[in-house]
Amino acid sequence: MTGSTALNETRRAAELAALADGEPLDVIVIGGGITGTGIALDAATRGLRVALVEKHDLAFGTSRWSSKLVHGGLRYLATGNVGIARRSAIERGILMIRNAPHLVKAMPQLVPLLPEMNMASQALVRFGFAAGDGLRKLAGTPSTTLPRSRRIDTARAIEMAPTVRRDGLRGGLLAYDGQLIDDARLVTAVARTAAQHGARILTRVGASNATGTSVTLTDQRSGESFDVSARAVVNATGVWAGEVDTGLRLRPSRGTHLVFDANTFGNPVAALTIPIPGEVNRFVFAMPEQLGRVYLGLTDEDAPGPVPDVPQPTQEEISFLLDTANTALDVALGPADVIGAYAGLRPLIDTGEGRTADVSREHAVVESTAGVISVIGGKLTEYRYMAEDVLDRTVALRGLTATACRTRNLPLVGAPSNPVATLRSPADLPGSLVARYGAEAPNVIAAAGCERPTEPVADGIDVTRAEFEYAITHEGAMTVDDILDRRTRIGLVASDRARAVSVAEEFVAAVR
Repeated sequence: MTGSTALNETRRAAELAALADGEPLDVIVIGGGITGTGIALDAATRGLRVALVEKHDLAFGTSRWSSKLVHGGLRYLATGNVGIARRSAIERGILMIRNAPHLVKAMPQLVPLLPEMNMASQALVRFGFAAGDGLRKLAGTPSTTLPRSRRIDTARAIEMAPTVRRDGLRGGLLAYDGQLIDDARLVTAVARTAAQHGARILTRVGASNATGTSVTLTDQRSGESFDVSARAVVNATGVWAGEVDTGLRLRPSRGTHLVFDANTFGNPVAALTIPIPGEVNRFVFAMPEQLGRVYLGLTDEDAPGPVPDVPQPTQEEISFLLDTANTALDVALGPADVIGAYAGLRPLIDTGEGRTADVSREHAVVESTAGVISVIGGKLTEYRYMAEDVLDRTVALRGLTATACRTRNLPLVGAPSNPVATLRSPADLPGSLVARYGAEAPNVIAAAGCERPTEPVADGIDVTRAEFEYAITHEGAMTVDDILDRRTRIGLVASDRARAVSVAEEFVAAVR
């Protein structure tokens, strides 16, 4: 059974009222990131009655601060963690072929062969890329979806990454991984697909006093609170999981990215992959992204202390990224070239030892003394697998009647085979719109009631007015920040935000 995918004010009010009136539930999920929405989707498609609550907005936390990569697990293979490497490759293939082919594309990764890379290091990278090819084959992902790795000549390397250092360049090693058009868009697509299958998706609703069978919900907009009961309560709040279950021990790790105008890197078509001096199997990536940008990341630093709502990069991390990138560039990047920056906290399990870069990315499912089922750790690529594991455990622990997991072959909203997909050809629509919405792109324009729906929200920004409206009418956006910072990523660059904010305010005001 499928229903409407639209998340909006009207639906939220009706579903909040139903919960306040005692609507029976099998599962309550706390947390509206990729893990929580994945669990809600899995539960709904198994026939369970599920509600998800999120204190802020969809993808408010770590889920919007990633590298926008769907990793094949190569790094984990290098550290001997074969299980997570294999699972990552399998989950990447599922996303690229079945779940979200519209949101995940093959991204070329170029390791330049510069004089600093000795033969041993070069052999190690080549071996790693060959192992990545093996993982891809093992996962059943065809080379038509993810091309094989290979060596390229100097001219081709410069063509793909025009600002790569020319002095002593001997070509490059090229491999492919999965790249998301945007991580927050994936969260929104998963949430809307869950709603399509009957899940209640409620943002701006806080959760407190959680036990194994109940939780107090507070509408952050009205301030009204009420208790709800369910047969299972699942904590999927990521780095904030310890606030729901105080017995959990997490070790947040901060990953920072810098944002550049793509022109600064010569409008590359490959992610320049730069070895970190003195490290084995750790790289900094300069990745071409939507909206004419390049993201440079990524750090891996301990982040002890209270968990902030919005983490901030440190000056040391910014300098580290610039210095590392400059080892492989013909141009000298400086702070003035940075037009935006962001940081996210990985919810790592605290093992009490080692660097955060070496802490396992495995997840764990644990039950508190109060009966709350928490999922901690894990990584974005494996969100679907993690959700399946959580639901399998929950069904067994609580004796729920549910079908087997269905998400492996389930197309998300925007995938060509999802029922919401339109039959109209997207050929006459902007490529940027199709990249963000896939087969749903024509619906975005068709559903628009605003004036000049195909007009950009600001000069030089390839986001249309119809997308701002759709964010409110179909994607659960309620505020200017929801539109600029999560449904679109305009807000990552302060100057772009300033030029688009009045249009976002116009659409938010129209629904009040």
